Amino acid sequence: MTLRGTLMALFAFTLPVALGYLWFAPAGLKSSPDISLVTVDGEQLQLASLQGKPLLVTFWATTCTACIREMPHLIELYEELSPQGLEIIGIAMDYDPPNQVLAMRNDRHIPYPVALDIHAEAARAFGNVRLTPTTFLIDPDGRIVYRKLGKVSMEKLRQDILDMLKTSQASQPRPATA
Repeated sequence: MTLRGTLMALFAFTLPVALGYLWFAPAGLKSSPDISLVTVDGEQLQLASLQGKPLLVTFWATTCTACIREMPHLIELYEELSPQGLEIIGIAMDYDPPNQVLAMRNDRHIPYPVALDIHAEAARAFGNVRLTPTTFLIDPDGRIVYRKLGKVSMEKLRQDILDMLKTSQASQPRPATA
């Protein structure tokens, strides 16, 4: 093989690996977009207003079987950790009819806010999300520290959130005692 052939083969191997790393690697220094969402109940939700607590944003679709299998675990995570400060927002993809999203929210008893992304603005703001499930974990400082396309490890996610909650609670000022 010639030097040119070797370099081309190396490039052909390196490019997909580098692109894969950029897609699947945590985006720890990237800030969460400051977007406004509308929930299935018609409420306005500003992402920036949730800064100061861990936030899990999950893009899903009513036709996504992996999303549906993940929902009970997200509900369990929310019910366990929301009293300590965790927020979760489910964002339905733009191609999902709102009535189907509302029906699924009600049928599955999803306790956290579910937003409609009718014009795909949230998907674009989060890096042009097109596949589901896609999950983002945002730390209390508003940085995206985890991004995952596909099934997430709930154990790892739970531990990361617990670590954030411990850190954010430790940094809060304690009330003065008399």
